[in-house]
Amino acid sequence: MNRALLVYESMFGNTQAVADAVAEGMRTGVEVTVHEVGDAPHEIPPDIDLVVVGGPTHAFSMSRSSTRRSAVEQGADPFVAEHSGIREWISEVAATDGLPTAAFDTKVVKPHLPGSAAHAAERKLRHRGFKRLVDPETFYVTGTTGDLVDGELDRARKWGAELAHH
Repeated sequence: MNRALLVYESMFGNTQAVADAVAEGMRTGVEVTVHEVGDAPHEIPPDIDLVVVGGPTHAFSMSRSSTRRSAVEQGADPFVAEHSGIREWISEVAATDGLPTAAFDTKVVKPHLPGSAAHAAERKLRHRGFKRLVDPETFYVTGTTGDLVDGELDRARKWGAELAHH
């Protein structure tokens, strides 16, 4: 594996911070291009060996336009509500034939809170022809508009390094 594409969606900055940490870890073994979902290519460049997708868990899954609007009402940057998220990007990206993928999400740390954007993204990616490289990963925040739980950025860097050397 030589090159990776990381596409993320972030409402309050936490998923972006995790994406940056994952990319930092991945750079121990591969070249990584990071795109906010609104700027992500809709055709995977031919020299990409791995696609990593990350986003926040909203209403037990990936965000939708309605949940992005709700995030803006809670203080998220209005820019995010005007653009599509990872759900739409995955639906629009050119299908692949077995390109490895990994997915992560950010989620409020509450026991037994169901749902995961990462699991939903991974399923949707598989339906589009991608192949799961590793199980989806979740990184935790203290609340909807809260900070990342202590140690999550270090864990994200470690996960990224594991992806690079998988």
